[in-house]
Amino acid sequence: MNRRDFIKGSALAAGAVGIGAQAAESKPKTIRVAVVGCGGRGTGGAGQPNGPQDFYRQGALGNVLNAAQLLREQGVAVEVKPVAFADYFLDKAKFAAKKFGVEEANAYGGANGYKEIMKRSDVDMVILTTPLNFRPRHTMAAVEAGKHVFAEKGVAVDAPGVRLMIEASKKAEEKKLTIVCGTQRRHQRGYLLQAKALKDGTVSPIVGGEVYWNGRVPWVRNRTPEQSNKDYLCNNWLNFTELSGDHICEQHVHNIDVANWFLGRYPKSVVAFGARMRRVSGNQYDFFSGDFDYGDGVHIHSMCRQIDGCKNDVREYFRTANEIIAGGQSVKRLDGTKVELTGDFADVNPYVQEHVDMLKSILGAGPYLNEGEACAMSTACGIMIRISAYTGQIVTMNDIVKSKNSPYYNLACTPTPEDFEKDGDVPMPVLGDNQYALPGLPWRGLPKKA
Repeated sequence: MNRRDFIKGSALAAGAVGIGAQAAESKPKTIRVAVVGCGGRGTGGAGQPNGPQDFYRQGALGNVLNAAQLLREQGVAVEVKPVAFADYFLDKAKFAAKKFGVEEANAYGGANGYKEIMKRSDVDMVILTTPLNFRPRHTMAAVEAGKHVFAEKGVAVDAPGVRLMIEASKKAEEKKLTIVCGTQRRHQRGYLLQAKALKDGTVSPIVGGEVYWNGRVPWVRNRTPEQSNKDYLCNNWLNFTELSGDHICEQHVHNIDVANWFLGRYPKSVVAFGARMRRVSGNQYDFFSGDFDYGDGVHIHSMCRQIDGCKNDVREYFRTANEIIAGGQSVKRLDGTKVELTGDFADVNPYVQEHVDMLKSILGAGPYLNEGEACAMSTACGIMIRISAYTGQIVTMNDIVKSKNSPYYNLACTPTPEDFEKDGDVPMPVLGDNQYALPGLPWRGLPKKA
């Protein structure tokens, strides 16, 4: 692999401080941005920003506005202009439009509202922050319409969605459209230093490790009498596998993605278990534990839990023949000596830096970025663990992306995104709300073994 391919594939140079004289002397460029999904991650929700450092509460749109400001301070003439908003709930889209100074006529509602965004010729970039099940379909629509894409992680809930996201990513590369995903650790200085050290041999190859995301249930939204199934599922999406992919895809995918990135490959298979005992809403599991086999004797233990009142633990921890790597923090020799890492990476809040890197890619002021396939494959890892835990069977990566005869290849979460776009209501998921997903039982209609 030559240096150019390495930079393109790993994005290690994406956070570099230097911009280059050519970019600094370029004419001002306005990037017109639309948001599909106007909740907390998209636009900060109903919360108002408390200043330029309040990165997360401003949502991804606030992050990209801050990124443009940072680039201007570095001599890059770029402006970001919000122009349109879409959300399943029209009132959310209207609120976001008002919050960011856009006329209400540019707000769209319903499951088909995103299509109005894609028709607009005044949209250069879209921020996709809807529930995960919509992400592949929305990404493909954006790419086909010639838009650059920020797609929040994870990017699918089932194997068909993973493959559609990969297809969209490849089509984006053909069109030279940028795709950046919400795996912001890939733009964080501490992680970039470690990835560089692994790549250049400063740190020995990884031989094993653990990745964790143990925390609480982020939120629950109860159903109201007037809500349709569609309304309820879209409002309480975080707690339903069919909308979120279960918390291993929606949340723990961050840590799994670091393992894939640092190892430079994807796992061959996983065997996992989990259970549901404490959740009060939805149909997801409370916890998962899985053993990823990356081949060559390398195994990574994945653990995630959402149960209130327990010890929180969000980290990545890897071992080499000579070192211990604490993800994003430090590398130490086995004798405790700290390994000094070097690299020209910006020390900027990663929620903003990922948008700095995205804008540089769009402008041609930095490496071309397309993270769609990598994030799809990391999401596939989460899907593998989920299916393994739900069914009690070993699941391979080929089951998800290649083996058409596998019972998991076309296993789709229902209702599908297309179902939401049709007239009328959708049926509730098979297990309904507040019912146990039982280990060992056939999942989503899988045939029982003879």
